[in-house]
Amino acid sequence: MTAEADIVVLDGPLGTELAARGIETPAPLWSAAALRDARGCDVVRAIHRDYARAGATVHTANTFRTKRRQAGAAWAELLARAVSLAREAVRDVDPRHRIAGSMAPLEDCYRPDLSPAGARQEHREVAQALAAAGVDVLLCETFPHVGEALVALEEAVATGVEAWVSFTAGPDADLLSPEHVGVAAREAAARGARAVLVNCTPATRTLAYVERLAACGVPFGAYANAGAAAEGLGWREGQGSSAAARYADLARGWLEAGATIVGGCCGTGPAHVAALRALADGAARRPAGSPR
Repeated sequence: MTAEADIVVLDGPLGTELAARGIETPAPLWSAAALRDARGCDVVRAIHRDYARAGATVHTANTFRTKRRQAGAAWAELLARAVSLAREAVRDVDPRHRIAGSMAPLEDCYRPDLSPAGARQEHREVAQALAAAGVDVLLCETFPHVGEALVALEEAVATGVEAWVSFTAGPDADLLSPEHVGVAAREAAARGARAVLVNCTPATRTLAYVERLAACGVPFGAYANAGAAAEGLGWREGQGSSAAARYADLARGWLEAGATIVGGCCGTGPAHVAALRALADGAARRPAGSPR
C-alpha cells in the first residue's frame, strides 16, 4: 500500500450533500443553483470547510454546472463565485490545500448519447475561465463519453494548469467497461493528463476500474458513489461511522491496487472523507510488507 505522504485525499460531493442540508438542487443548474443566494453560498462554504476539517486536501469547486448551457449569461459570475467560496472555506483550515475546478460533460453525465459533436469551444471557454479564477487543478470529471472527455482534457491542458480526467461508468456501472476505461486512461495520459480517475460509479463496483487504470503511466485513483442500494451501500444509508467505514474498506482495495488518489462522490460526506484520511494515515504507519 502507498505511503500516506503519497496519498491525496479528495473531498466529497456537493450535490447530494447540499440536498442533505436542505438546499434545493433543481435542474438545470443542480448543485450550482445554491450559488444564486446568500443562504446557498453559506452552505456551500460550510460543506467545503467540513471536508477540509475531515482531512481532504483537494477541494472541487461547485462548477460542475456553471456552464453557459445551464447557467446562461450568468455562467462566468457563478463560476468565479464557486471558486472563491471554495478558496475562502479552506483557507482558515490549511492554505496549502488545493482547489480544483470541475469541468463536466456539456449535457448529462449519465447520457453519453447526448454528447455534442462540437464540444471543443464550450470546454475551452470553461477551462479558460477556471484558469483565470485561479484554480490549482482542472478536473475534467464524470465523463461517460471518452471522446468528449479527451476534448475537455486537451482544452484544460492548453491552459497550462495541472489537468486531471475522470471517467464514469454510471450508477449501474454499465456506461463504460473496465477495459474501455483502461484504454481511455492511457490515451488521456498521452494527451497530458497528470492524473486519471474513475468516479460516480458504485463503490462496490469500482475496484475493477481502478485495476485497469494501473497501466496508464500517471497517478490514478477513484472517488465513488456510496453505492447502489441493491448492493447494501445505498446513497441514503446515512453519514454514520458504520457507512463511512464500509466505504473506506472498499477504498483500501483501491490503494492496494496502486491508487494514490481517493475521495467520495454521490452519497458520501464528511464522515467518509474522515474515514479515508484515517485509512491514508494508517497506511503511513504500517511497515512496508506488513499485513493489513
